[in-house]
Amino acid sequence: MSYCLSPGCPNPENLIDAVTCQACGSPLLLRGRYRVLHALGQGGFGATYLSRDEVLPGQPNCVIKHLRPNTTAPHIMQMARELFEREAETLGRIGNHPQIPRLLDYFESSQEFYLVQEYVSGSTIQQEVKRHGCMGELKVKHFLSEVLPILDYIHSQQVIHRDIKPANLIRRSHDQKLVLIDFGAVKNHVQTTVTEASENTAFTSYAIGTPGFAPPEQMAMRPVFASDIYALGVTCLYMFTGLTPKDLAYDPMTGEMLWQKHVNVSDHFSSVLSKMLEISVRHRYQTATEVFHALDLEPYLESLNSSMTAKRSSPSPTLPLSSSSTVISPAARAAMAIQARQRPKEATTLNSPESIRQRSESVRSISNSMSRGDSKGRGTNSGTTSGRGATTARLDAASVQTYYAKGRRDFAAHHLEMLQLPRLDLTEATFHQANLKGVNLQGSTLTNVDFGRANLHGANLRDAILVKAYMSNADLQDADLRGADLRNAYLLNANLRGTNLGGANLTGAKITPEQLAMAKTNWMTVKPNGKRGSS
Repeated sequence: MSYCLSPGCPNPENLIDAVTCQACGSPLLLRGRYRVLHALGQGGFGATYLSRDEVLPGQPNCVIKHLRPNTTAPHIMQMARELFEREAETLGRIGNHPQIPRLLDYFESSQEFYLVQEYVSGSTIQQEVKRHGCMGELKVKHFLSEVLPILDYIHSQQVIHRDIKPANLIRRSHDQKLVLIDFGAVKNHVQTTVTEASENTAFTSYAIGTPGFAPPEQMAMRPVFASDIYALGVTCLYMFTGLTPKDLAYDPMTGEMLWQKHVNVSDHFSSVLSKMLEISVRHRYQTATEVFHALDLEPYLESLNSSMTAKRSSPSPTLPLSSSSTVISPAARAAMAIQARQRPKEATTLNSPESIRQRSESVRSISNSMSRGDSKGRGTNSGTTSGRGATTARLDAASVQTYYAKGRRDFAAHHLEMLQLPRLDLTEATFHQANLKGVNLQGSTLTNVDFGRANLHGANLRDAILVKAYMSNADLQDADLRGADLRNAYLLNANLRGTNLGGANLTGAKITPEQLAMAKTNWMTVKPNGKRGSS
């Protein structure tokens, strides 16, 4: 079915291959490419639709969120436009996380607004509970071990979701990862919310959240990061009981939900839930990291590691800390630290805790020597003097991960050639003058990374996120950058001879036509002017 979104259309359903609506004559392809198939959900401010992108090869599915103001009054339209653009900016900023749908497009048409997002196929937590029944403490802890890092990530981006609930958490079909959806209620914590609108507008109660899941301060339009913690706690109650907030009794004196008799969990987990569900913001957990630590997840670290990181196709003895991690949040770092500290010492294999401990001590020694400015190499890694006169060391892949996870970002002039570092989050790291020849950074998040004068000859940067990366004078000869996101990257004076830029997005990038002529491009390459084509 092809669905018409024209206001007032008497019969919006059409044949799947129709070009115009049979009832009202409106074009059925939004922006000349998106065909709406059917509705996924409806709200007071708009609706979401399963759609199909008929321009891209394979015509992949996507989700279109249609935002339709209730009036066309100029000041209301301006407010709607500001809210729309703020949501698009937020989604574009946080959509780099592998467990958050990407923003694909956004546009305004006939004073109505459209957001196009990645479609996630799978079942929501709500659907899982309805199909398979309530869950026990172990499963809920596994659930939290995966959701808390996502929550920590969006909060680190100064974003409050404001609508955490079972229907907004999807277990993705192809990898069983949880994905957090529906960011229509997001609030950018560092921006001022529009509060001076007339009480008769459609926006005075915009995106408050879901009653029962949203805590009192959020319903009063004063959300904080801890508001999402409360909603996550209510989601846990639903997983334990199958009951929604309206099905639970409340204490008439405090307003707190009376859930304890419905939930059979350990005293410790019960105390954690109680603090997540505190009515008073002051007494509630303030961050996702606090909840993670309080949960005492040590017994579940094996499954915790697999839930926080993408699956590896085959184990690698040199990457005991899971090199395929895409976003290393403070919660994930805590898990790795606990694991390295608590494993028994008698194991001797490369993947053993003892090896992990030794490598961690080596990295710590290197870190300390770098912070002191020592001129001698430390630990088991050999010291190498760079052209800048500083002492650098060769790090293995696990050391790079641990080093970055501890908050250090400077890998300048290091020898990192041929390392396997796929799907890592190395945002804002410095690899100035580093030797990264043949390194594998496929799918990694490298936003704002400094690759100035680095040797990336033959490197694998396929599908990497290199937004605003600084790559001036870098040697990218024969590097694989197919599908890489190079928006607003600085590539002037970089060696691009033989570099594969097929399907790469160079919108806004600083690069000369002469450099592009030396590289390999194809019809899917997006040039700096935003247009596709290999010519």
